[in-house]
Amino acid sequence: MAVRETPPGECPQCWQHANDRSIHRRLRAREDCKPCVDHMVNGCPYLVPKQKAGRR
Repeated sequence: MAVRETPPGECPQCWQHANDRSIHRRLRAREDCKPCVDHMVNGCPYLVPKQKAGRR
């Protein structure tokens, strides 16, 4: 799968780990991904830009 740009308002690491299967493919059965566990426990370390509001 080709790497795509992270959409606005999304954490780059969360988005990549959710959408790129090759990242987790190397893990054994029932093995946790350490970066994902760290995100679940400590939250996202990135300042996530918010989506721009559309004009009405």
